[in-house]
Amino acid sequence: MTNKITRRYGDIFISMKRRHGDSETARFQVSPASLSPRFTFPLHSKTAGFTLLEILVAVALLGIAITVVLQLFSANLRALSVSGDYVSAAMRANAKMREILEDSDLAEKSWSEVTDDGYRFDASITETLQERSENLQVRLLEISLTMQWLEGSKTKYLTLKSLRTVNKKI
Repeated sequence: MTNKITRRYGDIFISMKRRHGDSETARFQVSPASLSPRFTFPLHSKTAGFTLLEILVAVALLGIAITVVLQLFSANLRALSVSGDYVSAAMRANAKMREILEDSDLAEKSWSEVTDDGYRFDASITETLQERSENLQVRLLEISLTMQWLEGSKTKYLTLKSLRTVNKKI
């Protein structure tokens, strides 16, 4: 880019040539009181930028997208917390069920227990399908274990069921 400065009658004219052969002219006026130049008309009339409306629309869309992502993130955190509670309860219920199944003297009965962690176990052992096992040397027992715990103000439930055969007492 080449600059050519010409001085005439107190005004300064600057001619600039660009690579493409276009030329622009800017006129500066210099007053004796102030030596700072000021433009009397712009160099170029083309706009090169975003309008305020375009910026507002972009910011609004960005705000909506961020809000949706944050809501999905918080919903996933809640789901993880709930699933963690169910996994913990399932592990405790499975351990209790194994403890019941390992008992060699299973008989029909029902009982409840409350743990220090706030879980409540309700267990019942009942004989099932008596008409089918009548001629056999074994009885079929159904073991039902229901676990309850509080999550906030709601009571959550988890039920495990299993079958076990025991020898009939003759």
